[in-house]
Amino acid sequence: MTELEQVAAAFDSKDYRTAAQLLKTLLQRMPENPWVQLYLGRMHEVSGKLEAAETVYRQLLRNSLHPKVATQARQGIQRVEAIVKAQRQQAIAEATADPANTELGFLMLAPVTGEARNVAAQNFARIMKLDAYTARMQLPSRSWQLYRTGPVGELQVYGQELRNAQIPVYWAGLAEIEKLRVFRVLHFQSVAPQITVVCHNEFDQVGSLTFEWSEVTRRVEGLLPIFGDVIDQGAWGKLQWKEQTQDYAHVWDLHIPGRQSILRFCDSNYLFQEDAAIADQVTPQTTTRINWNHLIAFLNQKLPNLETWSDFTGFAETTADHIPPLSRIKPQIDIERKAETHWDPAFQLYSALVFLQSS
Repeated sequence: MTELEQVAAAFDSKDYRTAAQLLKTLLQRMPENPWVQLYLGRMHEVSGKLEAAETVYRQLLRNSLHPKVATQARQGIQRVEAIVKAQRQQAIAEATADPANTELGFLMLAPVTGEARNVAAQNFARIMKLDAYTARMQLPSRSWQLYRTGPVGELQVYGQELRNAQIPVYWAGLAEIEKLRVFRVLHFQSVAPQITVVCHNEFDQVGSLTFEWSEVTRRVEGLLPIFGDVIDQGAWGKLQWKEQTQDYAHVWDLHIPGRQSILRFCDSNYLFQEDAAIADQVTPQTTTRINWNHLIAFLNQKLPNLETWSDFTGFAETTADHIPPLSRIKPQIDIERKAETHWDPAFQLYSALVFLQSS
């Protein structure tokens, strides 16, 4: 009986210790032999190293000219996929057994660039069962991407698999997002000796909040489109009403993690005339844009070198496929609109995800 036959016999009798000893010798003597590589894949498989096993099997499937090796490699891939699927289903079942993990959740992918992108795309394809081209196209390279929504326990299982494969991913449940307090600032009441803002809370009650600049750790910027109806020339020269972006509302969030709070500034509802920070610069003649620029200059002066997140637009464009779950998020944004838009809850989600993953 040859050494290869002895290895095969050891696997058939589930004597994996003997198989490992024989395989170690064969790998030193003939590492490129396709049968030796096939048994290496089997050893990874029975040892629970499923990712390594699948890698070996797929390499054999691509490179081996031996029909029997290719057949067994294909069968090995099928076995590994079945094991992974069963393990994932079991993990999801255990995670969602807790009622708290059945609530709505959001899973977001962060950009992957450079040399890491090739490996990340391969792992992404393997985990999400995608072809290589689709995986590369779906993996973001510039901005965050809202990739999946569903029970947060299920997203946690997928998210952990992706993280283990070195793919940057974050997830959060709707309840976790709703725990963050968002105060919509109307104006600064005072800036010395104390910093106090007048604001709306999440219940639309007007009050004041006093804080220190040192409590603010980051800012999140966004432009929210303002839509309007315009007359457009359609087919056959027929005039028709069409919705179009006419302007943008500027939104700034300041994060105060020590209080689990967000201060939200929006130019469309800010009371510049009553603001203590820029009172000497505001006149009846100055425009909203000029007043907003004065306010931002003041905040930049008080909060220099603040960590800034400003890729909201790229993220928001990926949320259009998730409008029903997104609509369950209360935007906490005061913009007068004729109809609801996914852009407002998208900003609330974006800022909340930045807050939660940074914390």
